Amino acid sequence: MATIGPATWSEVDGDKKIEEIMKAGVDIYRLNFSHGSYEEKAAQIRDIRMAADRLGRRVAIVQDLQGPKIRLGDVKDNSLFVKTGDELILDYALKDVEHDGSFNIPLQYNLAEKVKIGEIAYIFDGKIKTEIIEIPTKTAIKVKVLNDGEIQRKKGINLPDTDFGDDVFPQKDLDDMEWAADKGFDFVAFSFIQSAENIRQGKELLKKYGYPDEIKVIAKIETKPSTKDEETMEDIARTANVILIARGDMAYEVGMEQIPTIQRKLTRICRRLGRPVIVATQTMGSMVDSPVPTRAEADNVATSIIRGVDVIMLSEETAVGKYPVETVAALKKIIIFTQNHNVVNTASWLPMVERYEQPDLLCKAAVQLAEDMDVNFMITETQTSWTTIATSANRPARRIISVTDNPILANQMVILYGVDSYVRPYERNYGQKLAEELKRDGRILIGKDEGTAIVVSGRFDTAVRTYSDTIQFRTIK
Repeated sequence: MATIGPATWSEVDGDKKIEEIMKAGVDIYRLNFSHGSYEEKAAQIRDIRMAADRLGRRVAIVQDLQGPKIRLGDVKDNSLFVKTGDELILDYALKDVEHDGSFNIPLQYNLAEKVKIGEIAYIFDGKIKTEIIEIPTKTAIKVKVLNDGEIQRKKGINLPDTDFGDDVFPQKDLDDMEWAADKGFDFVAFSFIQSAENIRQGKELLKKYGYPDEIKVIAKIETKPSTKDEETMEDIARTANVILIARGDMAYEVGMEQIPTIQRKLTRICRRLGRPVIVATQTMGSMVDSPVPTRAEADNVATSIIRGVDVIMLSEETAVGKYPVETVAALKKIIIFTQNHNVVNTASWLPMVERYEQPDLLCKAAVQLAEDMDVNFMITETQTSWTTIATSANRPARRIISVTDNPILANQMVILYGVDSYVRPYERNYGQKLAEELKRDGRILIGKDEGTAIVVSGRFDTAVRTYSDTIQFRTIK
């Protein structure tokens, strides 16, 4: 999953850059709505789809909403040096005012309505720690600087002790939803959510603004309330469609030392519930400036994969980094080697759900059959994507070819571990026919004249409201 930015898109040759990283291995494109204009976003969507069509690929596009991200306003000359003991005024009333170089700094959110004296505020990705010492007006707060540093324009502020309640969809998010509803996004990511109730609120907003019924929600886990206990994390995972572990802001919310434990808990919860999980922030961070990753980064990525993560996300590495294509290629190389040489939490390790339903049991049994019969690959035929989700969640040690007649679902299924997704008109045995087509085209390399596959077909009969599920053993010629 790659974040689009100046390093990977421009108005002049945007589709070429996007195609380069697609060839290198990108399956999912993240459009960060904290930056850029609607005109740029529309052009990026167009260029992504054009590149995918040329390469015959299914790819997903994510609308990442800014959420209640607290940011500074303008800073004169983009630089203001502060020292320990300095007192700053952060004022929402100045949000549209040009900064004069003083310690009265514009703020894009009215923190005076939310904070309490004594709470901590981290400025500029945690580089400057401050303490709130006064609320002088209805729009301003006064903070005391606790370490030397530099402040720059539009940099974020983290307030781990502040309770924002249910105020997680600011007006900017509402405007961005209204604009994006019909632009062809496959996922919408909700930022800084606090609870499962925030997800439910967000889903109602998506309906209000007219997103397609198939739209899926990614819950970004990055706040202290969302990680306070396993019950809260599980409620969020059940309510969302995908979980994104956003380790950047989380570090300032809960403390750096808690991130590895939270990541493991969330991954385990998502595996049990059949929810895809994404790991983000500094996955290949050194490659912003270096053509090769560090050994620690390679180990971090590999460990995440072994523990059951579906997606590794790149942020600044592909948004502003010097080596976006090399970063994607290096990440893909690590992922493929790890999958080919390690046991990646297979079905025998962990039950997928606490209470099995009919489709869950079908997919669990199919994965076990695939292992016992040592087939070349698995094929899933699906109307809703759940057959593919449940099969992937059991982590079969072989490729999954998924086929559906719904293009949006096909795009969304690329987020799943081990899945290649295709669109074909529904007909009898269309999964087997697709596999034979791919073999003829050289896109399946079996290494002999014919291969074998387990075909899992899950269809829901709306007339009688029952599932019609089958497992078939097929020879692919």
